[in-house]
Amino acid sequence: MKLRSFAFLLAVFTRTVLADDLLRTPVSDARPLLLAALLASDGQAHGVLTGDTADAISRRFGATSPINIDVATERRYRQTGCARLKVSFWQDGVQLPRSPAPRRQTLDIGINYCLDGRPPHSLL
Repeated sequence: MKLRSFAFLLAVFTRTVLADDLLRTPVSDARPLLLAALLASDGQAHGVLTGDTADAISRRFGATSPINIDVATERRYRQTGCARLKVSFWQDGVQLPRSPAPRRQTLDIGINYCLDGRPPHSLL
């Protein structure tokens, strides 16, 4: 199971884009980045959201810049392959209602996640 996950991640991460001085992997959802962060020695992964979801969000807020995703490991748990991850979605040029000018908007999410896609059995 772990070998197939690793092979999948290698295949996914062969296509990357350079944005804000980081190599960012195009992804249609954040899951591949969560797995990559769990496997990374520095606990981080960076991507850019693509596809229909990204297009719909950008249209809704009148933004033309990409939706970036940064995943950072906050804490590794005793259970192998599990950690507390901070997932940040951010986009420049977002025009919110009643806001005088477009600006960067960020949404940070914390998640307990394991390589098998489930939460850890324990938070120790």
